[in-house]
Amino acid sequence: MCGIAGYWNAGVDFNAHSLEVLAAALRHRGPDYSGRFVEGKAGLVHERLSIIDLNDRSNQPIHSHDGRFVMVYNGEVYNFNELATQFRIETKTTSDSEVVLELFVKKGVEFVNYMSGMFAIAIYDRKEERLFLFRDRVGIKPLFYYEQPGTFIFASELKALQRALPHDKLRLNHQAVLNYLHLGFIPAPDTIYENVHKLLPGELAIIDANGVVKRKWWSVERQIGKEQIKSEREALVRFDKVLNSAVQSRLISDVPVGTFLSGGIDSSLVSAVAARHYPGRIKTFTIGFEHTRHDETGYAAKVAQHIGSEHRMLYATEKEAEELLPDIISQYDEPFADTSAIPTMLVSRLAKDEVTVTLSGDGGDELFMGYGAHVWAGRLAKPGVQMMAPFYRTALAMGGSRYKRVARLFEKSQVHEPHIFSQEQYFFSQKELLQLVTQPGEVFKPLFEHIRRQLTPEERQALFDFKYYLPDDLLTKVDRASMRYALETRVPLLDYRMVEMAFNLDPGLRLKGKSGKYLLRQLLYKYVPKELFDRPKQGFSVPLEQWMKGPLEGWFNAYLDKSMLMKHEVVNPEYVADLQKKFKSPKYAFLYNRLWAVAALHAWLDSNT
Repeated sequence: MCGIAGYWNAGVDFNAHSLEVLAAALRHRGPDYSGRFVEGKAGLVHERLSIIDLNDRSNQPIHSHDGRFVMVYNGEVYNFNELATQFRIETKTTSDSEVVLELFVKKGVEFVNYMSGMFAIAIYDRKEERLFLFRDRVGIKPLFYYEQPGTFIFASELKALQRALPHDKLRLNHQAVLNYLHLGFIPAPDTIYENVHKLLPGELAIIDANGVVKRKWWSVERQIGKEQIKSEREALVRFDKVLNSAVQSRLISDVPVGTFLSGGIDSSLVSAVAARHYPGRIKTFTIGFEHTRHDETGYAAKVAQHIGSEHRMLYATEKEAEELLPDIISQYDEPFADTSAIPTMLVSRLAKDEVTVTLSGDGGDELFMGYGAHVWAGRLAKPGVQMMAPFYRTALAMGGSRYKRVARLFEKSQVHEPHIFSQEQYFFSQKELLQLVTQPGEVFKPLFEHIRRQLTPEERQALFDFKYYLPDDLLTKVDRASMRYALETRVPLLDYRMVEMAFNLDPGLRLKGKSGKYLLRQLLYKYVPKELFDRPKQGFSVPLEQWMKGPLEGWFNAYLDKSMLMKHEVVNPEYVADLQKKFKSPKYAFLYNRLWAVAALHAWLDSNT
């Protein structure tokens, strides 16, 4: 795991000092070695976090055996030993980096199809003066780029481009602001800046004198076939085999490995399987909160006891959360409203004291329909419900906070999946945005490729989550939080074999009635007693509403103050003031995430504009 950056034909405004600025901004991702390559039109930067082959011989940039290609690479390819054998690649190191580059030499851009892992890769062809960029299938590892005619600059994190580029080259993207307030994150390929983008998951880019060409080399839609796995027994056997393989391969490391264990289904399953394969006692890490409604530490401790892990637990206080807020605003580089970034940063800091690699359970909800949004998608698609929607909306709006929130789900929307997601996450609806923002834009519309069979509403909602929420929120959260402390986090549930099987399951094996993650639960019960999980889903959340009315009230109000809102002119101060007034009433407690999103946006604006 590392930080990478570089340029192709950056021009007179971008010099050797600019390259050093890129490197310095990424040093927290890789404190073990800092490498450079500069030649002709190209410059490459690598900040290394040593995980496999700790020897200096595996430092990057790395040159191909024939000397033609140079690579910087962030991530891990777990099947590199098998690839070296399959393609008869002779190696001088024991790292995956050498195998990755030599596989590219042998197979060209198609080499990515052979690799199982998480990665962002930059390869420069010294002969043709051509730059190649690749991002992994799911978007586990990030890659940002600035593109202008004849100029291309890229980096693992947006902050590197923010610091290296002249301020006048970065213009606020108002459409991205709109999408953020609707979803809580900015979906790719957009960023908060108009002329900076994210390379999409499963996308490659080729940059040379002819310009920039991008194409998708993998997408989940192309993996969805006409036939589905309908046998529960067959599905359990297949998933169990692949999961064990995925976890086992992600335990390969020359440094200590542990797992994040929240006590929920996904992390418990990953931790239980990891404990079976790890030599010795694996270490597990949990964060809890003083407010019991948001605390699963007791369940995590019971799981840890059952699997025999060496368990570490930390109770987070309001003071620790308040101290982290400025760090979160700066670490995430653009507006980001997912407050579970707070416990994720805390558990990463806790884990880094003892290990350098962790495994997490991210991906289970998206693959196996674990969210309430998936239930709502099916419910709202029923003809009778559609016809009665205005009545339901009016009746529910007369109730308390929970009912008022649900009433928004019945609002008419142009695009269903983002609307359902937005209201399940307590953000601004399409209708509310018209009153909130000063520069209205287009409603966010997800792009889905052609699929060979008709998906159910629940499947489409899960597909939306997988394509947008997972890479641009959840995986972003984990990457920035863990790499803040130079900690590598691996996600076995997002092994591409798991992904392809999950999206070809009969929907009833993913969502049974109102119970999501059905198949994953059945698999979990093979490893951990069922009675430990007979409880409602809680998630990795924080007691935000209480904090906003208590210890964080000062920070919160400072960024919602009328003078602050007028200074940046992106939202309507009167509309926000009305929300604040309503929020004081228990009937409108659900507004906390909307107001949080506005406050976090202005904290970012105040630091970056």
